[in-house]
Amino acid sequence: MPSPYRAIFGRPGTKSFSAAGLLGRMTLSMTGIGVVTMVSQLTGRYGLAGALSATIALSAALIGPQISRLVDRHGQRRVLRPATLVSLAAIAGLLLSAQQRWADWTLFCFAACAGCVPSVGSMVRARWAELYRGSPRELHTAYSWESIVDEMCFILGPILSIGLSTAWFPEAGPLLAGGFLAAGVFWLTAQRATEPVPHPREQHAKGSALRSRGLRVLVGTFVATGAIFGAIDVVTVAFAQEQGHKAAASLVLAVYALGSCVAGAVFGLLHLSGHPSRRWLVGVAAMAVSMAPLQAVASLTGSLTLLGAALFLAGLSIAPTMVTTMALVEEHVPRAQLTEGMTWTSTGLAVGVALGSSAAGWVVDAAGADRAYLVPLTAGVLAALVALAGYRWLRPGPAPSPSTPAARGIPSPAGIPADERHDPSRAN
Repeated sequence: MPSPYRAIFGRPGTKSFSAAGLLGRMTLSMTGIGVVTMVSQLTGRYGLAGALSATIALSAALIGPQISRLVDRHGQRRVLRPATLVSLAAIAGLLLSAQQRWADWTLFCFAACAGCVPSVGSMVRARWAELYRGSPRELHTAYSWESIVDEMCFILGPILSIGLSTAWFPEAGPLLAGGFLAAGVFWLTAQRATEPVPHPREQHAKGSALRSRGLRVLVGTFVATGAIFGAIDVVTVAFAQEQGHKAAASLVLAVYALGSCVAGAVFGLLHLSGHPSRRWLVGVAAMAVSMAPLQAVASLTGSLTLLGAALFLAGLSIAPTMVTTMALVEEHVPRAQLTEGMTWTSTGLAVGVALGSSAAGWVVDAAGADRAYLVPLTAGVLAALVALAGYRWLRPGPAPSPSTPAARGIPSPAGIPADERHDPSRAN
């Protein structure tokens, strides 16, 4: 492991909570694609499969920030364990209803409840932020490491979920995802020494972290970004099936995640200058551009190998953009609401995944998988447009004049988001 990564694990407990986070996040990469694979095998209906995956993602988007607000108030252990048990019960009900061929509405009811799943990645990043607050270099490396962990999950998760569901029995992928969630959350919450201190009074007084305009820009952009991810998952599974190699979809999606993993590993070693908002805008634009070749490759060649190569290149922009996003969240959200703020970005992704997977499922049913790659391209263009429109809220504010308190060494008011400090019109 390169020395910057080795250095961040010098603090006690860091290896354990990061490992627990890896297990807990496996469910993120396995549940949605596992449900798509399971339902498509049991019913042959990609529209229904995409809609159920979208329901889980949308439910998580609605419930996740509320769970994180409670975590900021009461701590991770007291909140995460009950929430996880609810989610596990709902996943079990979903698998049972699918296996027994119950009415579609029962599938949607259980899928909606399955969204009561904690944002494990936000919980782990909040622990890193607590340990390395005031040390931007170490925190950049820590966030890069967690981005690598995210991509490791997205490399291994689809392979396990699709592979088990196609080779063993249809419900195997989502079942294993639930097991990873239980193991990860209960192991993480058993580690009390690194758990961030809750801030019940501060968090309650400030209301929602979405008061920050900068955070709203990040979340809005991530809705479109999530649509890219959700659409690619559904369309790639359908495309692989059309080519007669459905199980190979897991390998193609793993290559997509591998590109992001490689980029994240390199990004964490860099000493970067300049404000992160500029890097973030470039990253979002790069994600949009990388979607352009997919439909051409699918329709003109029909090659899973070439599609995998195109997805690997597309993945190179993901991890750096995600790492930069976490740095911007920390800048624009008060400390007492950091977990909630990070979860809102995950919520934006989840909403986008819901929209993207649902839209892609219907396009696959109506026009075929190769045409459906236009869905992530459209989402990428939308993400770039939203990012460009909101960029002014993420840019650094003007340097303080000599007469301002900041220039005289007096700190700005604690807990005020950066975009409010830079906008005098919001003072009243």
